[in-house]
Formats: sequence, C-alpha cells, structure tokens
Amino acid sequence: MAAEIVNPRSDSSTEQEAGAEPLDSFDPAFALHRGGKMAVQATVPVRDKDDLSLAYTPGVAKVCSAIAEQPELVHDYTWKSSVVAVVTDGTAVLGLGDIGPEASLPVMEGKAILFKQFGGVDAVPIALGTTDADEIIETVVRLAPSFGGVNLEDISAPRCFEIERRLQERLDIPVFHDDQHGTAVVTLAALRNAARLTGRSLGELRAVISGAGAAGVAIAKFLLEAGIGDVAVADRKGVVSEDRDDLTPVKRELASLTNKAGLSGSLEAALAGADVFIGVSGGTVPEPAVASMAEGAFVFAMANPNPEVHPDVAHKYAAVVATGRSDYPNQINNVLAFPGIFAGALQVRASRITEGMKIAAAEALAAVVGDDLAADYVIPSPFDERVAPAVTAAVAAAARTEGVARR
Repeated sequence: MAAEIVNPRSDSSTEQEAGAEPLDSFDPAFALHRGGKMAVQATVPVRDKDDLSLAYTPGVAKVCSAIAEQPELVHDYTWKSSVVAVVTDGTAVLGLGDIGPEASLPVMEGKAILFKQFGGVDAVPIALGTTDADEIIETVVRLAPSFGGVNLEDISAPRCFEIERRLQERLDIPVFHDDQHGTAVVTLAALRNAARLTGRSLGELRAVISGAGAAGVAIAKFLLEAGIGDVAVADRKGVVSEDRDDLTPVKRELASLTNKAGLSGSLEAALAGADVFIGVSGGTVPEPAVASMAEGAFVFAMANPNPEVHPDVAHKYAAVVATGRSDYPNQINNVLAFPGIFAGALQVRASRITEGMKIAAAEALAAVVGDDLAADYVIPSPFDERVAPAVTAAVAAAARTEGVARR
C-alpha cells in the first residue's frame, strides 16, 4: 500500500448536519482540507479471484511464513522499508502551541504529503493521546515493527530531547525529531553559503541564537559540530551561561558547550559585534541591536508568521537575510531536508541518522546553489527538483561511510 497525495472529498460535515454554513464556503484553506489531505492507494491490482488469492489468502501466507523464518525479508516483501511514522502529541504545533492531538492532525497529514511529494517516502500521521514521555516512548516502540523510520514532530521541549534519545537507544531504525535537526540542517546549509558569498569561513563567525527550545538547542550543537567559531544562545532571561543558577539540565549542558566568549546578560547585548543572528523564538529584536552587529552580518529571523527582525529592517544592516516565510527570498524550510534525509536513510536501511549524515545533507543542500550564489539566493527553493536527489544521495553515502548502512 502507498500513501497517495490526494484530497478525498466528503459531502458530510458537522456544519451541514447542524444546518450551519460550511466553513469552506468562506475560506479556501478549509475547502482544501475537507475530508483530509491523504488516502491509501493499493500498488497491486485486485481484479479477480486470482489476484485476490495472491494479494491475500492463501498467497499471503507463504510470504508471512518466509518472513517468520527470515525476518529481514520484511524489507523486501512489505512497505516497511519505505514508510515513516510521523508521531506527535500535539504539544508544540507550528506557532499554535499545545493544541492537542486531534487539532495537530492537519499538520501531520501535511508533513506526510511533503514526505511523499518531495522525497518519494510514504508516511503515516500518528497523533497520540498522551503527553507522558514514558507512554509516548513505549507506544512508539510497540509501533516500530511496522515502519522503517520515525519522524517525531511538534513535541514540546524539553521532553522532546529525552523522547528522541531514548527511542534512538531502543530502536534500530532512524528516529529523527525534525523540529530540531531538520531546522539545523537547513540553517547550516544557508550559513555555509552566506559565508562563502562574503569570503569567510564558518570558523570565523560568531553567532547568537534567540531561543533555547528544540530548534535553538539543536542548531547550536550542530553549528559547533560543523566548526563555527562561537555561538551563544539566549532564552527569555538572557544568554544561557554557566553563571546562571536557573538552568534546566538541557540548558546547563548547552551552557557548557557554547559561549566561548563568556557573554552574559541580554540578547541585545550579545548581538553587539556578532556576525550571525538566528531567530527561532518569536518576539522582536530591537533595531538598535541589529544595527550593533558586525559589518556584513547575517540575519536569519525564522519565526513564523512574524520574523524576529522584519526583513526591511534586517536589509539595512545585514549582507544576507533569511526568514522562515515563503514570500521572502532565502526561506529556511525544513522540507528542504527531511524528505531527502529519510529517503537516503531508508535507501540503505540505516539503523540511525548520525551527525555525519546530517552534515552531509547540509553540504549537499548548500551545493545545489552552486555558481548562482547571491545575497538573495543562499538556499534553494523547496521546489527545486535537484534538492531531494542530492540530499538523498549524500545521506546514503554518509551512512555507508559511518557504518550504519545495512545494504
């Protein structure tokens, strides 16, 4: 079976039953979502009794028996090796926050169709009716035999870190929290190209990240892994530094890894002389703080729908400006990363997704831009057909190099 990108329509609705005007009479977003954005489509015909006897009983029994004797055959004779579970508890959905599992389903369906559209990977949305970390972990472990990988989505910090780590320890399939790592991969790709455009290396840059949630923590660690000169992270109370006594365990670890310059105090103060601003928090950065950054700075203000620094303001002071929005150049969009990362991992039946595989994805993504590099083009469009194949190939090759590929 395969998840087909279709929009099955339904004539029944709560509004119609209640005699109210349907919501899709007023808003095209509701019209598009009516009946959901996905369906299941068979990949084999069932036209007559012969087809039925092969697709189901008695023919299916031979395949089941073979898999029971040789479990690895499940990858060849089922869809397991090409399907991902998109798992959420609905606690950190887009910019909407904790809206619950049912309300998260339109986003999870959207994620699933992006997997298919941009990576050729089938995906199944799974919204869980629990926010307990232990229960989420146990549920996913029990579901894992049906899937080739797990994409954790929109689970709030700091639980998301523990859930991902423990699932990675217990499962032998890729477990990837896209809010963390997808964002980090695309950010690094754009940053590499911005540095190349301005004749600098990553090691020469000092970055300040606004936001110490899932994305902020992951970006900071990933940039350090990639060789950035220095990075400081700020939360609502200011720079995450070792002299603070109010840090969670995650932030204490972050403080020990980051901020070589020993900064403390406010985000605005940390931006003075900084080469890079990365926003994954919302809020607004005052213009004087942006003006205090180093000459030729980069501003990646990625909050949606309102960037932390409006592009019109950022362009006054920055050499390169990126946002999370599709209506401005240089969109930092996770869809550039996660479909190809999973496609590459599944292609070689990787047991996990390593740092090396993520760095390979970022390098491949950056390379797509090539000689067309410009201030308004440091990252390709999600609709650039070169993106997914490049990332897929790079990730598969890196998995083999890192020793996690199983074919």
